[in-house]
Amino acid sequence: MLLSGDLIDGLQAKRWGLGQAVPESELDAEVEKLAQRMVTIPRNQLVMQKLMVNQVLENMGFASSQVLATLFNGIARHSPEGINFKKRAETFSWKQAVQDRDKGSFDWTKNISFTKKKLES
Repeated sequence: MLLSGDLIDGLQAKRWGLGQAVPESELDAEVEKLAQRMVTIPRNQLVMQKLMVNQVLENMGFASSQVLATLFNGIARHSPEGINFKKRAETFSWKQAVQDRDKGSFDWTKNISFTKKKLES
């Protein structure tokens, strides 16, 4: 998902074991049940769990990863490919630019569709 930019919905996340999915009509009740379970856990244990999760993220380099992600985002937006994506989104629409990206039908470096490039060859 990171390299392709693909998105998944809640049902796919559930199939992959990344969470649970409930019908919208049951969502409020499920959230309330979870909240009621959480309030029964002693506060000091919740604090320790939060500290542990934060420490794991820090040990994994989460903070430095966020810095790199910010830098790379800025670089990507100002690269020829990023500028061409922005122009295409402004010209045709964000949705169209994303569809072109997802289909792999556009050469962002040369700013031309692969279909047109093949026709010219």
